[in-house]
Amino acid sequence: MAKEPGTTGAPEDSTDGAREDSIDGAPEELSDLRVLKALAQPRRQQMLQHLTVHGPATSATLARALGLNTGATSYHLRELARYGFVEETEGTGHARERWWRAIPGDRRFPPRSKQNVETRLVMNELNHLSYAADLELFEQLQRDAGDTDAVGAELGEWADAFPYSRGTIRLTLPELREFFEEYIALLNRYKRPDAETPADARTVLTRLLAFPAPTPAPPPSPSRFPSHFPSPSSEPEATS
Repeated sequence: MAKEPGTTGAPEDSTDGAREDSIDGAPEELSDLRVLKALAQPRRQQMLQHLTVHGPATSATLARALGLNTGATSYHLRELARYGFVEETEGTGHARERWWRAIPGDRRFPPRSKQNVETRLVMNELNHLSYAADLELFEQLQRDAGDTDAVGAELGEWADAFPYSRGTIRLTLPELREFFEEYIALLNRYKRPDAETPADARTVLTRLLAFPAPTPAPPPSPSRFPSHFPSPSSEPEATS
């Protein structure tokens, strides 16, 4: 990621909202409802994703990529800048063009136990947008990897680079918190300035989703079933 505006959910009562990357320095908690509302906007999420994956862009570039008019794009960029998610940067084009970049950071959502009802609603929307965007990106990569021409022209040897892991471990809550912080530290270990990035490096999207397994629900009580339906434990009567 061209250093994504990382927003993560530190494990507390729940691991709410995992959105990307990290940077050195103290974590910043996004507890202001106005900031969360500004972030939980579909177009702004698309813009942040584009700036993160493809690097700095102008409002006109973003408008073409996302199918928006430049007026709407400029407005959303100003709102994102207002809350510290993007900033103007030097561009490579005309001097009058305004270029924007995503600001990296270790931004974390408040733990669920500290969220009020309104905050949880906004967080649910933000998580939905994040998960949907991640799924769309992964499915696009799957389609490209299945296209022989795309593999040769675009992915090349990277078509074989799909590290994927699913695991189950038993942890205490403090251990889960430690696991999360070690993951963030690992990201920071591989972070480096663009000037020091090798020419053959690519933007790699990383995601961590760790959560307690749901407790199995007890079998339904027979009293929950209408009298004309057999309970799950009853056997059908034999008929002649």
